[in-house]
Amino acid sequence: LLTTKAILPDADASYDIGSSSAGYNTVHAKATSAQYADLAEIYESDLEYEVGTVVIFGGDNEVTTTTVSHDPREAGVISTAPGFIMNENCEGNHVVELALTGRVPCKVKGVVAKGDMIVSSNIAGVATKLNNASYQVGCIIGKALESKDTAEEGVIEVVVGRL
Repeated sequence: LLTTKAILPDADASYDIGSSSAGYNTVHAKATSAQYADLAEIYESDLEYEVGTVVIFGGDNEVTTTTVSHDPREAGVISTAPGFIMNENCEGNHVVELALTGRVPCKVKGVVAKGDMIVSSNIAGVATKLNNASYQVGCIIGKALESKDTAEEGVIEVVVGRL
């Protein structure tokens, strides 16, 4: 098919290019865009984890949760709906889409100000703001994109991987 005009679908999101079993090898294009906001990779996890859960590299498989505050094994946050997914053919009993960079909801405890660096807390799967005295290389998950003014657990948007 040779065309010099746009190829338009009948309605928004009404056509796919290829399928999960019959995809294209290389796509040549000038630009792409994604509706969602993070880059994720699929990893095998110890259990099924909710969106926003903080995980580390370790456990019986590739990723798990931790109760170590400021854990330097930080891997990322379980994604909601990634804009791009790598390693999509990863298989296992439990696999998760792990946000490696970009904006994603994240479980946090304590007061957090927009721009604070976010690290693992002593509650499995939950982050907190960085305590500079406890900093370890590799412990930073990202930066808070929203503020939270209560001590209890909640969910805020963070930018994973941005230092």
